[in-house]
Amino acid sequence: MAKLYFHYSTMNAGKSTLLLQASYNYRERGMRTLLLTAALDDRAGMGRIASRIGIADEALTFGEGDDLLALVGAQGAGCACIFVDEAQFLTRDQVWQLARVADDLAIPVMCYGLRVDFRGELFPGSAALLALADDLREVRTICHCGRKATMVIRRDQDGAAITEGAQVQVGGNETYVSLCRRHWREAVGRQARASTFR
Repeated sequence: MAKLYFHYSTMNAGKSTLLLQASYNYRERGMRTLLLTAALDDRAGMGRIASRIGIADEALTFGEGDDLLALVGAQGAGCACIFVDEAQFLTRDQVWQLARVADDLAIPVMCYGLRVDFRGELFPGSAALLALADDLREVRTICHCGRKATMVIRRDQDGAAITEGAQVQVGGNETYVSLCRRHWREAVGRQARASTFR
């Protein structure tokens, strides 16, 4: 039975590397895959998934209004697996559409994305995946202290942590740093309970 998977982590944990490696493994065995990525993230070029270690592959892009069940139905015939990068940018409806790809089209769907934003809040796509995915897999990375990183800060041009702003701002190492919760709290200056974070 095909499943909907969600591989989640903070920035720079190697999600895209794992996605590209898994897709390569399928293709090496003669099986076709379909790669999708968010249209708004064009850091590697439009319709391209790239890893920090230098591997990359072409992908179809999705935007907020796209019907992914229809897209996979049209483009994914004969595919052994669907891979979705930047899954935090999916809408709730699109996560349901991907669940239907697994349930109705019997094609496994592997989603890779961030769990929380720089404010420590779930992305809508991530929240829906956490609720609906058949299999949740944490991709681990570490904070500068050696503990598991579960949070991310967004930095301004001077390197200071930003605590307000739009949830979505595409960027890489120049903008984001993954931290453990304790060091995230220190970086954003919030030592109190979560209810005071608003």
